[in-house]
Amino acid sequence: MIGRRPPPPTPRAGRGIMETERAERPLSRGPEAPPPGDHRAGRWRPLAARPPARSLARPAGRRAGVRAAMAALSASAPRTRTTTAAAAALGEVEDEGLLACLFRERLWEGGAWERASVAGYLRELSGWGLERLGREPERLAEEREQLGRRTRALACTNYKTFIRGADCTNRIHRLFAHVEASLGRILLRLPAFQRACRNFVKDAEEIGSSRRMNNLTLNRHTEILEILEIPQLMDTCVRNGYYEEALELAAYVRRLERKYSAIPVIQGIVNEVRQSTQLMLSQLIQQLRTSIQLPACLRVIGYLRRMDVFTEAELRIKFLQARDAWLRAILTAVPGDDPYFHITKTIEACRVHLFDVITQYRAIFSDEDPLAPPAAGQRPVNERAIFHGWVLQKVSQFLRALEDDLRRGVGGRLDSLLGQCMYFGLSFSRVGADFRGQLAPVFQRVALGAFGKAVDEAVEKFRDEMNSYTLISAPSVPGGGVPPGPPGTQPGTLQPPMVLLDFPPLACFLNNILLSFNDLRLCCPVALAQDVTVSLEDALVKVTKIILAFHRAEEAAFSSREQELFVQFCTIFLEDLVPYLNRCLQVLFPPAQIAQTLGIPPTQLSKYGNLGHVNVSVVQELLASVLPKKETVFPPDEKELLRELPVASSELPEREQTLESAGRPSLESVEDKTAREEEEEEPLQADPSAGPG
Repeated sequence: MIGRRPPPPTPRAGRGIMETERAERPLSRGPEAPPPGDHRAGRWRPLAARPPARSLARPAGRRAGVRAAMAALSASAPRTRTTTAAAAALGEVEDEGLLACLFRERLWEGGAWERASVAGYLRELSGWGLERLGREPERLAEEREQLGRRTRALACTNYKTFIRGADCTNRIHRLFAHVEASLGRILLRLPAFQRACRNFVKDAEEIGSSRRMNNLTLNRHTEILEILEIPQLMDTCVRNGYYEEALELAAYVRRLERKYSAIPVIQGIVNEVRQSTQLMLSQLIQQLRTSIQLPACLRVIGYLRRMDVFTEAELRIKFLQARDAWLRAILTAVPGDDPYFHITKTIEACRVHLFDVITQYRAIFSDEDPLAPPAAGQRPVNERAIFHGWVLQKVSQFLRALEDDLRRGVGGRLDSLLGQCMYFGLSFSRVGADFRGQLAPVFQRVALGAFGKAVDEAVEKFRDEMNSYTLISAPSVPGGGVPPGPPGTQPGTLQPPMVLLDFPPLACFLNNILLSFNDLRLCCPVALAQDVTVSLEDALVKVTKIILAFHRAEEAAFSSREQELFVQFCTIFLEDLVPYLNRCLQVLFPPAQIAQTLGIPPTQLSKYGNLGHVNVSVVQELLASVLPKKETVFPPDEKELLRELPVASSELPEREQTLESAGRPSLESVEDKTAREEEEEEPLQADPSAGPG
């Protein structure tokens, strides 16, 4: 029977009632429960569901175990009542907590249904009496034995089914293993397959988009073809000169570019059209470099403005550059072998073509100030200065070419060139570019240079003749065999002294000087009076020094007759040749005209130096050492010359002295004398070997 058990140990501090019950659980594991660590069962099952095989193997032991369990349950009854009382005091205790205290971890190995069955069975046990509890183990053993027999009978009856089930289980296990391996391989290949699917979807989308684009292209084939043919059409229009249509196409392409600049085909069309536009620009500018008339110029400039390539100032510069290139080509084509022919053709070409260019420019471009102010950040451009600067450049180039050709020498046709240049400047005065005032210095320099060169040559020839001259060849009576003047001399004609024929070097020198005077009178402005006088005075000083050098070289061998002839030589040079040259200068540069130019009375002209006459005292001082000390007869002074000037001027032919009227001064007496000498073959000098230069 059930003996008295010792009282339960007092719970330690920190533990609850459930822990105490769990620590002093009286139930021991019977043969029905699997040992710890045995995983064959895997779950805690209720007693009714246990397989009966193990119970049948050792029934006696199992009965003993059941009895021991019942005894344990009986012995634990007071403890259970104590626990129940404690639970009542603390509140109702959950069945799950009670089961956990009794069976610890064994209960929780089963499922929720098994835990519910055990809990229900335990509740039934708690409501039974002691007698029934005593019979319960036997009933359970019988029920277990009965279930075992039924199970064995079922196993014997359906063993083939169990075998097939086991085979099926093995086969299913193998199939599941194969499926698992295949599934692993599939999982390994899924990323690549996923990427391939994505690529396929992408390609399919692209193909679909291309197909839709192709359908759209097919529907818009005509419009697209017209757009694609724009570059070819543009090139055809430009090469055939249809600039109006070409400009319309260029404007249409610019609109396309603004709308569809991101499309590569449109960009290609725009680039090709730009190349054709550049070709059209070159052709238009090339037309300006040809002989083009004003209407064509207006059309070309209109096209250039519509192209919107240049600003207004740049367009003016381009026009002037193109026309200047055409003008330079014309001037370059003029042959330059003959200076006179070259400068005359240059004057004609510049007068005609340059005037046309100026007319075209003024018809195309306006010199009025622009109405709209310049944009912010832009510097204002003086467009009028562009044209005036170009005209100034062209005039400067013409003056340089004129001076170069005049320096090369144009013979005795300087007056003809002066007249052409004056007419050229007069025609330009109608367009506000009168440059006649700039022609005067050019012709003055050329005339003065030619005169100085001729005077230097006369001095050198005099030097050469004096080197070979001897006083023995002079006649016994100076001027005795020569009449005082040729017959038929016109009144007012300036005759050279006939006494110079007795001394050929002096006659030759005078002839050369008269030739230079005749060349100078073709273009003899009053401004050259001082320069010509100084040049002639320097030449007379050089001649005087040559005479003195001749005297020093020949003085030791002079006879009395030669000494007398030398004195006559010097006297004629001083008293006849020099005064005659002064009279020639007064014919070239009348003192009255010089005084009028200076704005002073003629009586005050002597205050301004030797204007228009040589200072005789300079030559006299040089010859004072070789001339005898005697009273020298000098020509009348300036006052007497000025008093006689109106009479002399009335005897001279009228002439113009200004460059503007293109008149030329006259020395008709000297020129007629030279012409008569050439016709009658009467040289001035007595010595035939010493002819006029």
